[in-house]
Amino acid sequence: MERFLELGSPGQSKDELETKSKAPFKICAVKAGGMTSLAIDNLGALWMWGNYPQENNNGDGSLTFVSCFTPTPVWDFHGHTVVKVACGNEHVVALVSAGERHKGDDLLCYSWGGNGHGQLGLGDTESRARPEIVGTFSQDIQWTVYEVACGAFHTALLTRKKRPSDTLESMCWTFGLGDRGQLGHGTTRSALVPEPVKELPQPVYLVSVDCGLFHTSVVSSAGDVWSWGMEKGLGLCPDASFTGTDSGDAISPLRIHGPKFNDPVQVSCGAAHTVLVAHDGYKLWSWGRGRSGVLGNGKTVDCFSPTIVLWPPLNEDFKQEELNQDDKIVDQKGSDGVSEMEKKLSLAMEEMKLLQSKLSTMERYASILHGSIFGKPFEVQDIPISLQNSGTFDIAREWENMLESSDRSGLVRLELFYRNMLTGVKDKILKKRIQELIKECLPSSAQGK
Repeated sequence: MERFLELGSPGQSKDELETKSKAPFKICAVKAGGMTSLAIDNLGALWMWGNYPQENNNGDGSLTFVSCFTPTPVWDFHGHTVVKVACGNEHVVALVSAGERHKGDDLLCYSWGGNGHGQLGLGDTESRARPEIVGTFSQDIQWTVYEVACGAFHTALLTRKKRPSDTLESMCWTFGLGDRGQLGHGTTRSALVPEPVKELPQPVYLVSVDCGLFHTSVVSSAGDVWSWGMEKGLGLCPDASFTGTDSGDAISPLRIHGPKFNDPVQVSCGAAHTVLVAHDGYKLWSWGRGRSGVLGNGKTVDCFSPTIVLWPPLNEDFKQEELNQDDKIVDQKGSDGVSEMEKKLSLAMEEMKLLQSKLSTMERYASILHGSIFGKPFEVQDIPISLQNSGTFDIAREWENMLESSDRSGLVRLELFYRNMLTGVKDKILKKRIQELIKECLPSSAQGK
C-alpha cells in the first residue's frame, strides 16, 4: 500500500502526494469471477487476488495463473482511474480513464487473461498476461463504453453515443464463446471482436447488462428486459431443461414478458438464473433455475417467467405488526397479553409455512402435468379465464375452447399424447383381465387334480 501511494501520478507535486497519502482509504466497488476477486479503491486503483493471470517468469510474455492470497495492485493502470471491472472464469475486462481522472466520455476498455474463445475481443484467441486496449472502442469512434459484464467465456458491453448527442441511445456488444447463443448474434458461432446485438430495438437506452454461464440479459430505462442464450435465454443448465416445441436456445434477444418493470435499477445473472431490481429498488423479480431457493419466491422449482421475490420477507411485516400490537397489549393487559399474542403469531407463521409448502407441491405437480401434455412449461396465463374470473370450471367447455385455439402442431402433439395414454390404459386392462382369469382357473384346476 505504501509503495503504491509513494509512486503518485505523473506531474503530481509533493504537496498533492502528501495530501493524497493522508486521505481516508476505502473500497468503492468489488467483483468476483471464477477464481478471482477484484476491488476498486477511492483512488481509482484496481486490486486483484486469488488465481489471477500474470506474466510467466521465462520472459516471453506468456500467461500463467498464479494464486495470490492478498490483494495486489494492477500496476499497469497507475496514473489512471479504473471506473468499472468485470471478470469471467479466466478473463478480466476493465473500463479505465484515458487521463488521470475520469472525465465524461474518455473511458478506454482493457482486457486480459484467458482468451481461448476470443472473450478478450482482441481479434484472436491468444491469451494476454497484461491489459490491452480493445481497439473497437478506441477514442476516435462515436461510441463510449459505460457498462461491462463477463460470463464464463463471453463478454458483454454497453455503449452510448458520445456527447454531444441529439438522442439518448445505447447499444449492446458481445464477443467470445457463442455456442449456446449467449452472444445474441443470431448464430452459435464465437466472435473474436465485439459485435453489436443488432436485433435489440432501436432507439433504446440500456441501463444494465449482466452475463450468466451461458446467457445474457439487459434492461432498458423503460423497463423492458431482453435475454438470450441457453434455453430461451433463461440460462437453465442442460439437466434442468424442458422439452417441447418451445424449447431450445435463443440465438437472438427475446423480450421477457411479465409485469411492467417500472424504474429499473439493475439486472444480475447467476449461473442459471436472473434477478431484476426495479421500482427504484423497492421490488425484485427472478426467473430461471430455482434450486436451493435462489429465486427467493419461496420455492425450489424452475420458473420460466418473472416471479416476484418475497421481499421484504413476510416475517418482517409480522415482526413490525407484533411490535405495534405489543405496545397496545402491554398498556392494556401487561406481560400476559404479550405472551398470548406471541403464541398466536407463532401459530399463524407455522400455518403459513405449511400452506406455502402445499402450494409449492401443487404448483410443481401442475407444471409437470402441463409440460407432459402440452410440451411447454406452465405459466399464469395458461389458467382458464372462467376459473380466474368466477372460480368455477367447466372442463368440457374449456377443452373445446382449447382444441379450437390450438394450431395443427399442437393438435398433433395432443393426439400422440392421448393415443399413448389410451394404449397404456388398454394394456393395463388386458393385463388385469388376464390376472383375473388365471385366478379363476387356478382353483378349478386344483379341484380337477
